[in-house]
Amino acid sequence: MKKYNILILVILGLLSNGMFAQNVKKYVRRGNNQFDKGDYSEAEVQYRKALDKNPNYYKGKFNLGDAMYKQENFKESGKMFNELSAANINPNDKAAAYYNLGNTLMKDKKYQKSIDVYKQSLKLKPDNYEAKYNLEYARKMLKNQQKKQQQNKNKKKDQNKKDKNKKDQNKKDQDKKNQQKQKNKQDQKDKQKDQQQNKQNQSDQKKQKQPQQQQQISKNDAQRMLQALKNDEKKTLQKLEKLKAKSVKAVKSDIDW
Repeated sequence: MKKYNILILVILGLLSNGMFAQNVKKYVRRGNNQFDKGDYSEAEVQYRKALDKNPNYYKGKFNLGDAMYKQENFKESGKMFNELSAANINPNDKAAAYYNLGNTLMKDKKYQKSIDVYKQSLKLKPDNYEAKYNLEYARKMLKNQQKKQQQNKNKKKDQNKKDKNKKDQNKKDQDKKNQQKQKNKQDQKDKQKDQQQNKQNQSDQKKQKQPQQQQQISKNDAQRMLQALKNDEKKTLQKLEKLKAKSVKAVKSDIDW
């Protein structure tokens, strides 16, 4: 009885696994139909349903990576193919995963990484001529990219040099303006100083003229005063002479001649 129950459980388990696998494949087939129609968004939905049932299902993940690639979601596409390239799968499937990862990286302009991945794909499948072609194309694009980067670098360097020269010239012009402004300011000060000096000189000249006039007046006055003194002195002498004469007449001699 127990053996019979075990046998039934095994059979049910196989049937369940079979039905589960059919459901996963059903979503993948639906996704493939939408992919062929060009409806990559709906294909993505169906592939994700398949992966919800079985996250490790190789075809579901591989096709989801293709659907994301077609929608130009290279980040998500690269994630799918990168996971597959690291998975424990047969060499042909891994080579295909590397190849699609290389295509995704090249679309994302990561040329050096795409070159490395194409080489990994060719190690597993050397006769993949599409991988060889894409490898050479990626090398060419990398060379062009590096050349363009160098040109941009040189252009930026030249621009920086021009900006520096312009900045230096602007500084020189500004310094020149400042110097001229300072000179004008100094000239204005000197002019004001000269004006003040001229006023002071004029004032000094006026002051020098006034004492001369006063000195001349004082000299004239002195002459008049001297003349007056002389006149007074003459009058005084005349008075003294008169007094002397009177005195001589009034004195009598006591001598008896």
